[in-house]
Amino acid sequence: MKFGTKAIHSGVEPDPSTGAIMTPIYQTSTYVQRSPGDHQGYEYSRTHNPTRSALQNNLAALENGKHGICFSSGLGAIDAVIKLFNPGDEIISTSDLYGGTYRLFTKVYEKYGIKFHFVPMTNVDLVAEKINENTKMIWAETPTNPMMNIVDLRALSKLAKGNNLLLGVDNTFASPFLQNPLDLGADIVMHSVTKYLGGHSDVVMGALVVNEDELAQRLIFIQNACGAVPGPQDCFLVLRGIKTLHIRMERHSQNGKTIAAYLKNHPKVEKVYWPGFEDHPNHDIAKSQMRDFGGMISFSLKGNKLEDARKVMESFKLFSLAESLGGVESLCGHPATMTHASIPKEEREKVGLVDSLIRLSVGIEDAEDLKNDLAFALSRI
Repeated sequence: MKFGTKAIHSGVEPDPSTGAIMTPIYQTSTYVQRSPGDHQGYEYSRTHNPTRSALQNNLAALENGKHGICFSSGLGAIDAVIKLFNPGDEIISTSDLYGGTYRLFTKVYEKYGIKFHFVPMTNVDLVAEKINENTKMIWAETPTNPMMNIVDLRALSKLAKGNNLLLGVDNTFASPFLQNPLDLGADIVMHSVTKYLGGHSDVVMGALVVNEDELAQRLIFIQNACGAVPGPQDCFLVLRGIKTLHIRMERHSQNGKTIAAYLKNHPKVEKVYWPGFEDHPNHDIAKSQMRDFGGMISFSLKGNKLEDARKVMESFKLFSLAESLGGVESLCGHPATMTHASIPKEEREKVGLVDSLIRLSVGIEDAEDLKNDLAFALSRI
């Protein structure tokens, strides 16, 4: 099936008891057994729930994988991945990544003896330099949050396989519609389902998709043993959101192109970070591994003044100042004080995350209205 058909139909069947076309919300904690161990595939909803099972199957299909595994948040999904490893193991991660991931790695797991290296992954040679006998995984984002750096997943996969390492990819910014890391050689794909997959800013959830059966079973064991699972209501909402994912992503990408071009020509804007520009670093790689370039944009202001960034964000009418991204409505955020505040200033600025940097999640509103909103806000400085 093509993507749009899979988004609507994969993993979803009419309810066998009523014929309901929409997957029911199985709002139950437990299931009656005929005899001890003799049940219909469901015992307890931390382990399995029919609504969650449908969503997991749907997500696996969208990423061209075999196994989908849902968690109560994106960080819950990443947490499960790190629990695959032991004290003394080492993980190489991109130096430009979501602040919550950085916090989880450095503030939670480093004290248990897992070592993390943060390197600019736009240069695969820098990744190779950090590999040693203790290295167990490479963890990548592409496009990265918030600098929109593009990582060559085929090159990373070749490096990982040549050294018997796992390759995990945070695919949140792209969504399965724009990019499928498993097809490019990744072993684990992670999504903050909260974002584009849910698409309506009403759910917090995470997911992993893998192909390898043994790896899937290890992650499913962790999912059940540690219990960071989503409820059936949230799973239902994501299943509903995914049905329009392909249409939404087309509009996000269309609007992203329009807004990026507008910002690039604005006299008060210093730099615009959007992988669709031909002069964006690794644009050719983005073109080869993505179907389009999405609606995530970051830009900095001339003069690089924190107070100017605050004034712009306080002046928006349509771009709501809020955490998160990927909803139908446009959002703006200030990474230095919001999503990436847990990263030390000197580390942030090494990758270009300066005080005036503003991150936009361009929604699916009319692009002219969004341009007018930007024009007004930028006129205030």
